Amino acid sequence: MNVVAIFDIGKTNKKVFLFDENYRIVWEKSVNFDETVDEDGFPCEDIELLKNWIFECLAEVKNLTNYVLKAINFSTYGASFVYIDKEGKNLTPLYNYLKDYPEELKQEFYKKYKGEEVFAVKTASPVLGSLNSGMQIYRLKEEKPVLFNQVEHCLHLPQYLSFLLTGEAYSDITSIGCHTNLWNFKKMKYHKWLKKEEIIAKIPPLHFGKDIIKKEDGLAIGVGLHDSSSAIIPYTINFTEPFVLLSTGTWSISLNPFNNKPLTFEELKQDCLCYMQYTEKPVKAARLFAGNEHEIQAKRLAEHFNVPFDTFKDVYFDKKIVSNLRALNFQIVYPKKYDFDILKECPFQKRDLSTFKSYDIAYHQLMLDLVEQQVFSTNLVIHNSPVKKIFVDGGFSKNSIFMNLLAEAYPDVEVYAASMAQASALGAALAIHENWNPKPIQNDLIDLKFYKH
Repeated sequence: MNVVAIFDIGKTNKKVFLFDENYRIVWEKSVNFDETVDEDGFPCEDIELLKNWIFECLAEVKNLTNYVLKAINFSTYGASFVYIDKEGKNLTPLYNYLKDYPEELKQEFYKKYKGEEVFAVKTASPVLGSLNSGMQIYRLKEEKPVLFNQVEHCLHLPQYLSFLLTGEAYSDITSIGCHTNLWNFKKMKYHKWLKKEEIIAKIPPLHFGKDIIKKEDGLAIGVGLHDSSSAIIPYTINFTEPFVLLSTGTWSISLNPFNNKPLTFEELKQDCLCYMQYTEKPVKAARLFAGNEHEIQAKRLAEHFNVPFDTFKDVYFDKKIVSNLRALNFQIVYPKKYDFDILKECPFQKRDLSTFKSYDIAYHQLMLDLVEQQVFSTNLVIHNSPVKKIFVDGGFSKNSIFMNLLAEAYPDVEVYAASMAQASALGAALAIHENWNPKPIQNDLIDLKFYKH
């Protein structure tokens, strides 16, 4: 049977899937690596481990007698650059996008380029330090000029993985277009600072997501995609009326491909940004660190109630608990005014756990607080656009409390839990469909579960 192999590289989980021509997963493998540290002792991805694992997996796949490998593509987390020299060797560790950015360097940069507000609006990039991957290049150039001079290409992680197999260096719009400080969204080309700082020559030419690099053995290799942009592909293929996709994991990202109004500085300050679809259309997005917050608070709950960490998996939506908690907090359904930034701080952080009689009740309160944050965040991209449906995929789509509360918060919109095997991996497979798969794309790729409010 003909298959496509997709490497789906998250910050925590690394996975590889084989999809058949009907986009069913027929084989998979996953692994978690321990992080290593960079020269400052800051944790970062072990690029050598990752590289070796990819080659091992490919060797294993090629030995599977019942599959014929036709194509390979990549979807990985964004905001991380690999710097390679003329020989294709890595020159630095894969720096972590969570690493603190030197304040002085940041201020000097924005001062040079018309200030945070003007620059952020042009590049649709909130001011995020290392999370703006272009700033990582600027830092390398300023702090390590000798090393910087040896850089032949700056490659985002998906394109680096593609380069490992093809030896060809490219950029891709989904990686370049996501809060990197590199792209001028008004002019739809690179921002002029790259030329001024003599960086542009080190950024390889753009390659379209649907096109492939042909290998001599007939294998089609994609150039790789940024995972958030990849995850939306199955939805834009299957649904034409306006929707928002709430993609949940460590970050909860609300993506609205039907809102093409330019971002304002106010929105940027509230962690809104633009992602680029592989078709070069911008997607308005808002981010919330909700999965991360859920993990922190679930640990806190587990310690307080002396239960295993994943006890929440057995807690189901209970209407009675919710109405009692609402009455207790006089919690009118959204939106409420807060004296702190609801997008940055979950109200649950301040709650005294000893006031909850049981784990179940406390966990319901956590979900009430998280969904309240989520509604604030999602409303930033729904604003002024005719959204009819919200699809939730990823971790929270399996959480009945989250889903029921979200449906209640949006009485005029249909809210669905969308289960699809591995959205970002599937998106990367669909992007190169015409280069390996003779069959038409099925329209039943996504299973939907409707939540009534």
